[in-house]
Amino acid sequence: MALDNLPIDITKKYEVHEFKHAIAILQQDFEEEYVDVIDVLRSFTLKKTAILTPGGRKSPIADAFDSFLYTRGWEEHDFKTKITVDEEDKHTPTHKIDCYKNRVALDVEWNNKDPFYDRDLNNFRLLYDRDAISLAIIITRCTDLQKIFKSLDKGKSYGSSTTHMAKLLPRIIGGGAGGCPILVFGISQNLYDPNL
Repeated sequence: MALDNLPIDITKKYEVHEFKHAIAILQQDFEEEYVDVIDVLRSFTLKKTAILTPGGRKSPIADAFDSFLYTRGWEEHDFKTKITVDEEDKHTPTHKIDCYKNRVALDVEWNNKDPFYDRDLNNFRLLYDRDAISLAIIITRCTDLQKIFKSLDKGKSYGSSTTHMAKLLPRIIGGGAGGCPILVFGISQNLYDPNL
């Protein structure tokens, strides 16, 4: 089973789902990026203070992942795509990828409205179909974190129509990413530290 190929400390702390052999592709064809992903997952702690921080352009949770990966050569990337029809270029914009390195795309969806998943998956599908990426990774939150949010009186801020695992998986299973291999890591209660 592919999940057995991941380090046990990762599978104990994160809810992991893979589609279309994403783990094998990442491990075998993108060894450096695989190490980066494992290292950023290991470095992350879900801090109580980060949950309590009011929302803004980017949450401290998303920033923790992005900042770590940027030090490893990942970057926010906006692909310029177009289709030529009868010698006329038609620009087909895609959305920026949070973190991109060597054909691997990674987006963090912590607490956005759940249609952001549709945008991300469609983006991955288009970029994969145009041979711009080989796989995509989504880091999001597990649905059962709602218990922690409620205990901190933040349940309304993290509502049911925001990005969490129960909103993501049906979209992937339903074909939202097309043929793009997808690897999903869900931030679970096992990563929570109430003392930080």
